[in-house]
Amino acid sequence: MTDTGFSPERIDTGKPHPARMYDWFLDGKDHYAVDAEAAGKVLELFPGVKDTAWANREFMHRAARFVAREGVGQFLDVGTGIPTEPNLHQVVQAVTPDAPVVYADNDPIVLRHAEALLHGTPEGRTAYLHADVREPERIVAYARDHLDLDRPVGLSLIALLPFVADEEDPHGVVRTLLEPLPSGSHLILSHVSAEFDREVWERIAAVYRSGGTQVRARSHAEVSRFFDGLQLCGPGVVAATSWLPEPGMRVMREQPVYVGVARKP
Repeated sequence: MTDTGFSPERIDTGKPHPARMYDWFLDGKDHYAVDAEAAGKVLELFPGVKDTAWANREFMHRAARFVAREGVGQFLDVGTGIPTEPNLHQVVQAVTPDAPVVYADNDPIVLRHAEALLHGTPEGRTAYLHADVREPERIVAYARDHLDLDRPVGLSLIALLPFVADEEDPHGVVRTLLEPLPSGSHLILSHVSAEFDREVWERIAAVYRSGGTQVRARSHAEVSRFFDGLQLCGPGVVAATSWLPEPGMRVMREQPVYVGVARKP
C-alpha cells in the first residue's frame, strides 16, 4: 500500500539529492549525473566516504536484527532511502516473518521505487508514505493505520537527522515520533559527526550546500541527546563499526558516524 501525495514526474534532476548521492556511495544505479558529480566531489575530499556509507548500512542490518530478536515485531523506518537489498523489512522479516513495516521518505525517486519496498514475506505487510520527517505528526498518523501502537515498535532513523537543521528542532522531531510508541519500543539511529575531521567535514558540507541541501554534523553529546529518557542497548552511542560488530563485515575501520539503539522504558 502506498500513499503517494507526490507525482514522480516532479523529480528534480537539476540538483543533487542526498538520497541519490547515498545511492551512488553504495554503488547503486538510481541516481542522475548531477548526483554522481556532487558525490564525486565528496569522494575527492574524503576518499573513505563509500566505506562510511557501507558501515552505516551494515549498522542498520545489525541493529534491526538485534531489535527484532529482542521481540519487537513491527517497524517504522523514516528516511528509507532508495531500496538497497537487504532492506529493513527483509532483515526483520527474516527474524519475524509476519512483522509489518512502514516506510516513509520525502524523495520522489524513492516513491518511484516504492513497489520494491512493498514485497515482504507472505505473512508480513509493508506500507510506504511519501512524507518528510519534519511532519512527524503525519507520519505517526499513517503508522497508526498500519501498525498496532499498543505493541512495541522499532523506530529507525538512519543517516536522516543531519539534514534536519537545528532551527527545525531535530530532537523535538524524534520525541514526537517516539511519544505515541509504547514501552518496549526501540530507537535505531545513526548520525554523521565532524569530530573525526572538522576541516574535511566543512568542505563536504559546502558541497551539499552548493546543491541546495543544508547538512549538520553533530557531536557525540548532541547525538546522545536523541536517546534522552531511553535505555541504551549494547555499547551505547559509539562509532558505527563498534556497535556489536560481527564477523564478515564489509567495513571494519572506524568511520565518522555515531550510532545507537535504545529501548523506551
